[in-house]
Amino acid sequence: MSGSNSSAPASSSNASVAADALAPLSFTVHSMPAPALADEQRRTASGRLKMLLVLLVCAAPVVASYFTYFVIRPEGRTNYSELMAPLRPIPPDLPLTDLQGGPVRADTLKGQWLLVVVSAGACDATCERHLWLQRQLRETLGREKDRLDKVWLINDAAAPRPQTLDAIRTNTQATVLRVPPAALAAWLQPAKGQVITDHLYIVDPLGNWMMRVPAAAEPAKLKRDLEKLLRASAGWDTPGR
Repeated sequence: MSGSNSSAPASSSNASVAADALAPLSFTVHSMPAPALADEQRRTASGRLKMLLVLLVCAAPVVASYFTYFVIRPEGRTNYSELMAPLRPIPPDLPLTDLQGGPVRADTLKGQWLLVVVSAGACDATCERHLWLQRQLRETLGREKDRLDKVWLINDAAAPRPQTLDAIRTNTQATVLRVPPAALAAWLQPAKGQVITDHLYIVDPLGNWMMRVPAAAEPAKLKRDLEKLLRASAGWDTPGR
């Protein structure tokens, strides 16, 4: 009897070991990092950083000249025209066309200081005065005049008179383009109580609308604004596009 009792635990133990041996094995799967994806993300981040640095380097001279003239130098605070804050870059999709109806890319206006007139094609008395003022001011800039372009934006479908076109193209070619009024209003805007055709607009070589000339502008005061801008930007702006 004692022999029979002592063999029972051994038999039970053997059965337990056999059961463990037959039990299915379980595995835990861990995800591994994807080296290609990580490298691509690093390259994307690096590319964006480089692009940002390039943009900052390109814009730095302009920002520095504006800051120096309008903030540091005391006389910069006596500008006649209204300084836009923030600057208003020309919309890249602004639907410009020439007088023959051909599309014109907005970025072709960049690279030069612009004095912009806005009016209907029929050109009323205010328009005629602005176009005359635009032409006269450019000529009075002397050797700096090649750094300023004349632009006339027509905000309707009316054809300008040939005499008007001949007059504004005296001494130098003017840029005459059409643009729908609603699209133009997304970029240039009048002062409170005025309409968009009441003003001239100053645009920098990067395509930023940066000054709004008062209605019924005084030529001598506007000329001083233009001279200040050209002097302040002499370090980074060159004649011609």
